[in-house]
Amino acid sequence: MDKRGEAGFPDAGVTGCRPGKRNKDGCKDEKDGHDGRRLRGELRSRAMSSSTNSTALAESVAAGSSGDVELLPFVNDKHGGVIIEMTAPMDPQLFSASLKASLSKWREQGIRGVWIKLPISLANLIQYAVEEGFWYHHAEETYLMLAYWLPATTHTLPVNATHRVGVGAFVMNDKREVLAVQEKSGVLRGLGVWKFPTGVVEPGEDINLGAVREVKEETGIDTEFVEVLAFRQSHKAFFDKSDLFFVCILRPLSFDITKQDSEIEAAQWMPVEEFAAQPFVQKHELVKYILEVGLAKVDKDYAGFSPILIKSAFTDKKSFFYMNRRDLDKASESSSTQKKTEKPLFMEKL
Repeated sequence: MDKRGEAGFPDAGVTGCRPGKRNKDGCKDEKDGHDGRRLRGELRSRAMSSSTNSTALAESVAAGSSGDVELLPFVNDKHGGVIIEMTAPMDPQLFSASLKASLSKWREQGIRGVWIKLPISLANLIQYAVEEGFWYHHAEETYLMLAYWLPATTHTLPVNATHRVGVGAFVMNDKREVLAVQEKSGVLRGLGVWKFPTGVVEPGEDINLGAVREVKEETGIDTEFVEVLAFRQSHKAFFDKSDLFFVCILRPLSFDITKQDSEIEAAQWMPVEEFAAQPFVQKHELVKYILEVGLAKVDKDYAGFSPILIKSAFTDKKSFFYMNRRDLDKASESSSTQKKTEKPLFMEKL
């Protein structure tokens, strides 16, 4: 039988041995002195953090007692809530008691949303948070985020990220050859279909940089980002997430192909007419439109969206704003000569 105290600590001192006696459970004799008594006292205190007593301890703390349980470490968010970031190991029963106390205190203070960020190393605490009413919000490779709403109302916490962002690259050289690849995996594996380089934008990566990176990884070709030509939104694409797919045109800076062995079966510069003649392209509307807008940009007057680096009024961070700069400049020039009483051009067909 495992000789552990009620809270799971390996010492028999919590079984109530009398001083001066040594029994089969290994209780210390009185002559062991003050250190032994102090150790037994500490173990008794730790055992009090068991589930049977955690609620009482939490109520004591919430009532203003200096007691045995401290509030969990937290920071305030920007929306009237708090974020608990657990970093150090903690006894599950003590965590449960501290969480109860914290929630009680925050409820009194009018806090609304409560977040708990648990690293994967503290996965043993998940059960105790769920038992208090927390739900899974999202998970990453190294942590799980749980959420809780304190008011007795419908919560207004933001949902988890709803979309995955992908990019497709239209790259054409001076010989009117497009950069095309065959994939080693996926639905097109082994079908001999040539397609445009595509991929998923990494966390924290800008669309324009993601497109350049994907082309480099799959084909070894260096490119310069020009514009976003179009984008597609679809739903239930990947683990029920929606998908935003941005079609980008890039200018080649190198021409010698070095394919990615792990993902790409073959890569080549392919005459655009030959690419367009593939039965797959004829049947697949998305690929047809990518080819159409790409050629419209190269041969005609089609204008896409170019990235403009902008500043935020709230933080020091900068971000890219994608816009049709050419037509904006034209509109700005014409607006100076257009009478304010004239009907706006976009309303003429309304």
